[in-house]
Amino acid sequence: MSVLEEMRIRSLGVIDDAVVELSPGFTAVTGETGAGKTMVVTSLGLLLGGRADPALVRVGAKAAVVEGRITVSDGDAAALRAEEAGAELDDGALLISRTVSAEGRSRAHLGGRSVPVGVLTELADELVAVHGQTDQQGLLKPARQRGALDRYAGDGVEVPHAKYAAAYRRLRAVATELDELTTRARERAQEADLLRFGLNEVAAVEPLPGEDVELAAEAERLGHAEALASAASLAHTALAGNPEDPESVDATTVVAAAGQALDGVRAHDPALAALADRVGEISILLADVSGELAGYADQLDADPVRLAVVEERRAALTALTRKYGEDIAAVLAWAQEGAGRLTELEGDDERIGELTAERDALRAELSVLGQALTDARTEAAARFADAVTEELASLAMPHARVSFAVRQTEAADEASGIDIGGRSVLYGPSGADEVELLLAPHPGAQPRPIAKGASGGELSRVMLAVEVVFAGSDPVPTYLFDEVDAGVGGKAAVEVGRRLAKLARSAQVVVVTHLPQVAAFADRQLLVEKTVDGSVTRSGVTVLEGEDRVRELSRMLAGQEDSETARAHAEELLATARADG
Repeated sequence: MSVLEEMRIRSLGVIDDAVVELSPGFTAVTGETGAGKTMVVTSLGLLLGGRADPALVRVGAKAAVVEGRITVSDGDAAALRAEEAGAELDDGALLISRTVSAEGRSRAHLGGRSVPVGVLTELADELVAVHGQTDQQGLLKPARQRGALDRYAGDGVEVPHAKYAAAYRRLRAVATELDELTTRARERAQEADLLRFGLNEVAAVEPLPGEDVELAAEAERLGHAEALASAASLAHTALAGNPEDPESVDATTVVAAAGQALDGVRAHDPALAALADRVGEISILLADVSGELAGYADQLDADPVRLAVVEERRAALTALTRKYGEDIAAVLAWAQEGAGRLTELEGDDERIGELTAERDALRAELSVLGQALTDARTEAAARFADAVTEELASLAMPHARVSFAVRQTEAADEASGIDIGGRSVLYGPSGADEVELLLAPHPGAQPRPIAKGASGGELSRVMLAVEVVFAGSDPVPTYLFDEVDAGVGGKAAVEVGRRLAKLARSAQVVVVTHLPQVAAFADRQLLVEKTVDGSVTRSGVTVLEGEDRVRELSRMLAGQEDSETARAHAEELLATARADG
């Protein structure tokens, strides 16, 4: 079991520098009003990811620092989460620190590593249940009460709730898509018309891949056919000669003469023979080029009709590239994508039908799962209420009865609700149920919401009873109660102390209290005292034993440490607590 061993608090509120040593079992923190007892709760809240308020920093200090040491068991949820964050255990203990600067900046460290504050908040869920006046108010909210009931019910609610939640998420996704399809029908129809028009334009032209590039080259050639033919003819004459002018000089004849001159002497020098070979290659190349030029000039013909056809085709292709892509390749890609999108848009009516059928099936499924969830909560609520009522009998409220109201709100119409118990009711991600904890403080009294039906003292005892019941089904290692016994006195206070001691048998319990009847049941009592300058120092938090504890209980009873009557009463309280233990 995890145990909070100690905390060191520096420059927080009235505390200058103090160490709070805790132990397993029941620890009571006492002291005069304003001595700084509540700073113990505040410090633990900071260690576990609470809001960093710069107003908490002691006047004159740069920052407040809280350090804690918590033993954890290998493999438990807290240890695993800490290791995920990169923390290291120190001999089986987890070291946590939180620093709050006077400017409001906050830093958190876990196991020697800097971590986001959110990591400490996650650990809090596994390590500590804090109950103070503000936490108590939170439990008065119906949504929190439903969550408390669900945790108590365990798998009985968790299993149908998981199925319900999955169906609910799918229903929301289906409803969103269906709403988009129906509300945007006009826009989608317009989009489909534009796509059809564009695809018809492309289909009418029937462009081929790369056709725009090929036609551009052909248009360039046809547009300069005469110049190209003349240049080819002149080049051919320069290479092969003019048959009509026997005396003309041409490249082929000159190169052939050079080859003949070298052939006669090539046998006498390998270097010259190599040059002769190269001249021979030039002669062959000239013959090839000359032949191709002759063929090119013969085939090339200025064709105005073909040029007009090419330019007309290019104009049609340009009309497409102006609208649908920078070139024909892009136009074809747009057409392919547009055809797919059009198929999707034209399938909307079919899709709407499919989604409508799925929506109706999911609503029917949610009705079944919602009913199962309601039945499970109703059954668990009866058990929970009976257990809390039994605890209240031990807290000097023998005639009080606790119950849960599990109810639903009628939907305005069938379309906005699901069927639960033959009625169309509103529903949400956690089902259709509204859960509220009711209290009837005495026989004949009508059950009322605990926020309205309980006094301050009764409310404190109801919350304690709820926590004791929770300890058996949803335990946490450490419980911290801050003034949860407010408004309680006399015999009821003794019973509160007794129940806290019972809770401490299975968990660590730390209680900040002003009641001697509660403090007497503690396994350890810590006294918080101010020095003459109004601060709490290292010596200001002490463990009370023997005579010192009797003296503090006497002060709490009568305001006088040396009152014989108070001392006798204090000793009697301690004796009663030890006898119960």
